[in-house]
Amino acid sequence: MWIIAKRLFSTTSALRSHANPLGLPTRINTPHPSTNPNITKGLPQRRTIPNVKKVIAVYSAKGGVGKSTTSVNLATSLAAKGIRSGILDADLFGPSIPLMMNLVGQEALLAPNSNHLQPLVNYGVECMSMGFLVDQDQAVVWRGMMVMKAIQQLLWQVKWSDLDVLVIDMPPGTGDTQISILQQVALDGAVIVSTPQDVALADAKKGITLFSKMDILGLVENMSFFTCPNCKHESHIFNPAPISGNQNRVSALAAKLGVSVLANVPLDPAVCEAADSGKLVSVVAGTQTGQVYVALADQIAKKLGLQGNQ
Repeated sequence: MWIIAKRLFSTTSALRSHANPLGLPTRINTPHPSTNPNITKGLPQRRTIPNVKKVIAVYSAKGGVGKSTTSVNLATSLAAKGIRSGILDADLFGPSIPLMMNLVGQEALLAPNSNHLQPLVNYGVECMSMGFLVDQDQAVVWRGMMVMKAIQQLLWQVKWSDLDVLVIDMPPGTGDTQISILQQVALDGAVIVSTPQDVALADAKKGITLFSKMDILGLVENMSFFTCPNCKHESHIFNPAPISGNQNRVSALAAKLGVSVLANVPLDPAVCEAADSGKLVSVVAGTQTGQVYVALADQIAKKLGLQGNQ
């Protein structure tokens, strides 16, 4: 078995090429033949990820709205239902999954007799991230071609077990990573995450436009409201007064674009504390916010036709 040593991995090494930025061994030939004539024309071909039944993307064009928090709590909630789940951290420059899944310091291994990476597992969820390949404090300094090829390797050179669903935690923006995934992967749906204020919703619209040619499963409104722990008063800190009736900006946008609001996740200090400690609210029994993620997982499972063994 080969081991990729984090201390030896250098994102700026001259030994790494555009063809193999992760430095995976190439002596084992595992081609992906295709009869699609468009391949010879240089056109992308969307295909399914081996050993994965369903693939969904969690996305927003705006950073800092809670995509990674949504991704990990969704994946663990699905796994708790007996649905075989995995999560792929597609943010090469700022991977969050190792910390949130309590896997900091763990190194990626290669599967036996293979040039495919073996996912790490916690909370019943298989995980792969750039954070397992580089030191925690090491910056990834790559341009377009290296980024696109690295994404290809994370998509096609990870040895997932027989998964029911893979959650891709997308980075913010509309650049090389997003384009590569949209062009190469047969996605079964997208979850768009936004906070309620206009500056975030403007980018949420861009996300919906980006994924407009596939099934948008719905919107998740993060930091929807705050409940005072003392008096229990509910304050909509980022959410101004309703536009009409009980309709806020997120629900108004969802109605306008013809998508559903899947969840209204509160602004809960416990979510941040749990994520930073690698102990997610979705796996802590009895938490109110954890139940919101459980309900979100129920809706996603229903939309994808997934059934657990519990």
